[in-house]
Amino acid sequence: MTSEAIAPRPNIIRRLYAWTVSWADHPGGTWALFLIAFAESSFFPIPPDILLIALCFGAREKWLKYALVCTIGSVLGALLGWYIGWGFWEVVKDWFIPHIFSQEKFDHVGELFEKNAFLAIFTAAFTPIPFKVFTVAAGVFHVSIPLLLLGSVVGRAGRFFIVAGLIRLLGLRVKPFIEKHLEWCFIIGTVLLIAGFVLLKVMK
Repeated sequence: MTSEAIAPRPNIIRRLYAWTVSWADHPGGTWALFLIAFAESSFFPIPPDILLIALCFGAREKWLKYALVCTIGSVLGALLGWYIGWGFWEVVKDWFIPHIFSQEKFDHVGELFEKNAFLAIFTAAFTPIPFKVFTVAAGVFHVSIPLLLLGSVVGRAGRFFIVAGLIRLLGLRVKPFIEKHLEWCFIIGTVLLIAGFVLLKVMK
């Protein structure tokens, strides 16, 4: 029996990572980054950071371009999220709640908007807090589009340019570590996501 026949199948984390990274070698990798960033701001569950990192690994000299594409896609996606909340909420709310986010989190975001809408949007854009909750809720609670754009641009650009810049500086040294300890990196990402929800409670 060959070694290939008995080799264990990669777990779901590594399969997801391999699928995402595969776009980095695809001619449409930049478009894929744009579309994932766009969709993640309103309904898609996978953050664009994974593909952004993979693309920067493959062409570190293009880190500014990739960070910019990711930011533009995400900010335009935030506008889509706002429009969904503003114009179609009664039609789609049973799909978003509880499948995308819970009623409790949605109501809590509305409370945060009443206190400081810009700070709430910026925090969600910059941190692992699910950004889509805030973009859709911004439309439902009638947050102004200029304020949404300002918070989204500052937060998303800050996040994506920092991520891409770190890969530009440290890429060749951190790539073997990430691939060797992928499961631990995923766990850390999950912990950060949970920390984002805790931050929502603290902001209340």
